[in-house]
Amino acid sequence: MEELPIPNLPGLQAYVIGESEGIWLVIGGRKDGLHRRQPFAAFDVAGMNNNVYVLDPVSQNVWSKPLNTLPISMVEQLQSTNMEFRQVGNTLYIVGGYGYSNTASDHITYPYLTAVNVPGVIEAVINNQSLTPHFRQLQDARVQVTGGYLDALDDYFYLAGGQKFIGRYNPMGPNHGPGFIQEYTNEVRRFKIADDGVTLALTNYEAWKDTQNLHRRDYNMVPQIFPDGTYGFTMFSGVFRYDQDLPWLNTVDVTSTGFSVNNSFNQHLNQYHTAHLPIYSAAENQMHTIFFGGISQFYVDDVTGFLIEDPNVPFVKTISMVTRFADGQMAEVKIGEMPYLTGASAEFIPRSDAPRYENGVLRFDDLDSDTAFVGYVLGGIQSSQPNIFFINTGAESVAANRLFKVFFVRSAASATKFVEQNPLHVSAIPNPFRNELQVSFETTSRQQIGIQIFDASGKRVLKMPEQEYQAGKHQVPVTLKWFPKGTYTILLSEQGKTIANCQIIKQ
Repeated sequence: MEELPIPNLPGLQAYVIGESEGIWLVIGGRKDGLHRRQPFAAFDVAGMNNNVYVLDPVSQNVWSKPLNTLPISMVEQLQSTNMEFRQVGNTLYIVGGYGYSNTASDHITYPYLTAVNVPGVIEAVINNQSLTPHFRQLQDARVQVTGGYLDALDDYFYLAGGQKFIGRYNPMGPNHGPGFIQEYTNEVRRFKIADDGVTLALTNYEAWKDTQNLHRRDYNMVPQIFPDGTYGFTMFSGVFRYDQDLPWLNTVDVTSTGFSVNNSFNQHLNQYHTAHLPIYSAAENQMHTIFFGGISQFYVDDVTGFLIEDPNVPFVKTISMVTRFADGQMAEVKIGEMPYLTGASAEFIPRSDAPRYENGVLRFDDLDSDTAFVGYVLGGIQSSQPNIFFINTGAESVAANRLFKVFFVRSAASATKFVEQNPLHVSAIPNPFRNELQVSFETTSRQQIGIQIFDASGKRVLKMPEQEYQAGKHQVPVTLKWFPKGTYTILLSEQGKTIANCQIIKQ
């Protein structure tokens, strides 16, 4: 990652982006950071982006033009956040989005499909010409979605996941205070866009529904090349589960014939919408997907290599890579860190001449050097600390006015395999504790298990040698009476190899 300072670069997150001959068109999104908890302050009008921006990352020029000369329905949608978008040729198709509507006198999810002539708008912004000839719009309730993904495969578009949200955000629930309506689509909506250059229409519409596995939003859906050569997408992680306000861990694969749920792989890192890069090696038949920072329920402890869970789902610096191998199995590693707590609601923009397959996936085997410049990460939310949601006054995070160049290093050996959380269901009773606790775990066969405890700095404070445990549930008493209050990590090992861990808190 190499930061590229650009004068007058706007700070934006959850925006829409199009590209023409290496010049970018940026529409919508928010000018502030993480939304506040108070309904009157969350997603306020002041934070909406009501300009169209044109950015040239090579010349480092930035141009802008207000949206307010467009028809009101276009203005309101295009200054919203979390719209779904996909560019086909010179046309950027934008659907949905959430924000305040003067027309409705409320926050709404917009029921519009808007088609944007990207080179036409870029020219109009640079030369201060009228925007109106380059925008067209269709109203259709089937695209009234925010926080989902829009992508294209062959002649079809796929609008996957997301929700319809009407009213002010309120963490206390839909029936408290101002109240709201929230309806997850629980669907992948598949359709064609009939576009003759003048009028728009949705045709060949169908919806694939799964109230459990497609119940996700604010996630990453990424183009993929599957082991058999089929093109499609993978819906990674996302929020929220029905039972808890935590991310999903499984993934869903989507192709032209339907979708399939992958419960044999859990994505622990980079679970919220963030900048991502798909790259495929035909020689190895390996599909890599790289995620840049963002928000995650888990992170890797740099001292111990443990996978640490934080149920508050904090901002993280983690750069991770998920690989699908030739046999269809998937694995996840940490490959680096962002320089800041940023990446959430950012986008990765490939360099305009990067070698790519028809679906936009980068060609790993065609990269021109060991250290290849592949693209950029633009904007997103930048947080001052990992957990700010419950203390957020609006000053703890910003929409980052940062641009990073991204280089892919073939020979790098930075991947960190982490120890997955709780394969032996290890826990502590009680937790938090004062002086004594029981380390609880379960074995499915006879094993030699050792127990170690580390403090927050990574220093080992207790070691119990390995001993044999039969299959079944076990509780081992531990005394930490003389140790200071704070957070500790329990580590279980077998033959010197870490096999499980969990966090404990001493009060």
